[in-house]
Amino acid sequence: MTQSNTVTVHILDKEYCITCPSDERTNLESAARYLDGKMREIRTSGKVIGADRVAVMAALNITHDLLHKQQHQDLQANSTREQVRDLLQRVDQALTHDDV
Repeated sequence: MTQSNTVTVHILDKEYCITCPSDERTNLESAARYLDGKMREIRTSGKVIGADRVAVMAALNITHDLLHKQQHQDLQANSTREQVRDLLQRVDQALTHDDV
């Protein structure tokens, strides 16, 4: 059974105490650092004012990146499937011609 611990993370100069399973602590800390970096980038640009708006923009940017990567992986997976099907067809044809 996984035990939960409270982890303190700092995001955009604020401290947050978050409960998470012990084995997820490192991932949570990494996620918090990543989010903090993205929020700082947006705040530094000067185009967005207010922590709430910075957080929303960071969330939108991160989500956009995630969806883009998933879409790219899906396209690669489809391409790989097509290549495998093509190879299987070639093998089938070669075996069929060998039997003749």
